[in-house]
Amino acid sequence: MGRKQAREGTMKLIYQMEINEEYTEEALSLFFENFPFDDSEKDYIRDAYAKIKNNMETIDTHIENSLEGWHLNRLAKIDLAILRIALYEILYREDIPVEVSINEAIETAKKYSSEDSYKFINGVLGSIVRSMDKDNLWR
Repeated sequence: MGRKQAREGTMKLIYQMEINEEYTEEALSLFFENFPFDDSEKDYIRDAYAKIKNNMETIDTHIENSLEGWHLNRLAKIDLAILRIALYEILYREDIPVEVSINEAIETAKKYSSEDSYKFINGVLGSIVRSMDKDNLWR
């Protein structure tokens, strides 16, 4: 396994928590009880969960600001989870290149979301990265 599986696991966790409106340690523990991950995958998932939960307002603001004619609450929950994970990596993981985060988000969308969601996700992330570049908001 590896980081790809950890990303997919994180996406499933964030999606589940969003649907249930339950971002708790108990939900995280229950998730690990039901799905097998190796230690490095668990480390990634725990870090992503904590940083997404603790920085959700910042992450969601970046997403919301890049949506043209849309609001966050109109996004498919799966797409929102994918975007949050990509932004977690872009904003808080210096060890993961931005291009890798965007590419992995696109691949995850192709696998788990609707047929054209990957185009939407690519557009949103591209807009965010260009905005951050222009405003010099990098780490």
